[in-house]
Order: sequence, then C-alpha cells, then structure tokens
Amino acid sequence: MKILLILLPFFLQAAIAADPSYATQPVPRDEAWKKRHESFNEISKKGEANLVFLGDSITQGWSGKGKATWEKFYAPRKTANFGIGGDRTEHVLWRLQNGNFDGLSPQLIVLMIGTNNTGHEGRPQKELNGATYHCTAVQTAEGVKLILDALKKKCPSSKILLLGIFPRGEKPTDAMRQQNIATNALIAKYADGVAVHYLDLSPTFLQPDGTLTREIMPDLLHLSEKGYAKWAEAMEPNLKKLLGE
Repeated sequence: MKILLILLPFFLQAAIAADPSYATQPVPRDEAWKKRHESFNEISKKGEANLVFLGDSITQGWSGKGKATWEKFYAPRKTANFGIGGDRTEHVLWRLQNGNFDGLSPQLIVLMIGTNNTGHEGRPQKELNGATYHCTAVQTAEGVKLILDALKKKCPSSKILLLGIFPRGEKPTDAMRQQNIATNALIAKYADGVAVHYLDLSPTFLQPDGTLTREIMPDLLHLSEKGYAKWAEAMEPNLKKLLGE
C-alpha cells in the first residue's frame, strides 16, 4: 500500500504527459501563417486600430465572403482583422506572446475561437509530428481563458466582446455542434460585464428546429455572404453600446 502511495505521483505525471492539454500550449504554425502573423504585428505597432476582430477562418472570412458587409459596418471604424484560418486557441496564444497587440490598445476586441479545437479532435496533426489531436470542451475553454488573460494584460483599457463559438453541423445532434455548445457554456462564465462581455449569436444562424442551412453556411461551418450580413446585423447593437456610439 505504501509503495502505491509513493508511486501515485509518478502515475499521475505519466497520465498528464499522455494526455496533454494542447489547447493551452502556445505553438506556431507554418511559414505562410507566420507571415500573416507578422502583418498583424505591423498593424499593432502603428497603434491605430480602434476595433479588432481576433479568431480563425470564420473571422478571416470578413476579407472574403464577408467583405461587402465589412466595408459597410467596420471599415469606417478603423477596424483590423486578426483572423487566421485553421487557428486554434494554442495558435492565438502563441501570437499574443509574439507581437500581436504589442503597442495596440483598441477600444474593443471581438474574440471568437475554438471551433477548430473541436473540429480537429481525433485527427493527426502535422505540427504534432503526426500525433492525434485531443481537445475536450473543458480544455478549449481553458485555452480561451488564457487568451482573455493575455488580452487583459496587454490591453488593460480595452473591452472584449467574447462570442460564443458559432454552430456547426446540419442538425442539433451533430457531435461537433454539441461540443461547441458545451464549450460555450463554460466560456460564458468568463464575462464580468466590465472588461469581458459575452454574446451567443447561435440563434441568428439557425432555423426554428435548430437545423443549419447551406444558405447560411455552405459547408455547415463557414459563413456565406448572407451569413456574414446576419452576423453583423445581430452584433451591431452590442458593438454600438460597447463602443459608446
């Protein structure tokens, strides 16, 4: 019995090492990714952006299918788009540790991240030397918490609008949809109504029966032009309030 008690800490350490929380371990990606990351550093150094969107491909898509809506709602507000397709929480953490937001203090930061943590669950990853990626809702939420902490430290006077991860998959029973919902339930608790404000726009994109149409998300993940318009219109009252407009 005594031997088991002595060895228990070693067993626990081995279990942790075997099941690491990738979501909280800052890591970069390839050279093309780093180039885009560096472009954000240049924007940060100028210190001019008053509103910044931070996230993954859904955020980056404002420069694609969401371009017309961006020009209408955000271009006049000195807005920067810090979205990179494929990013997970760990990538955003690395970006924040390596220049993003250095010298920048926007009035508002809109953050949405985590659907790729969900979507890459169980898949081999090149950046992990082919190892299988594992990430639970709890781990994703922990990664989001670290991002919020980093933003508050870097931009103490900025407000943060934390968006719930958008729905994915056609039906409410979709496993990835369910994991995103579980993550949202956790990250919603990070809102304090002062520095961090939470907004779940999921109902904006769904049919009354909870299904997701390809008219809004053609691949049941990324938004169409209509989807971006819906996003902007639904979020506008919150933006105006937080920006004091």
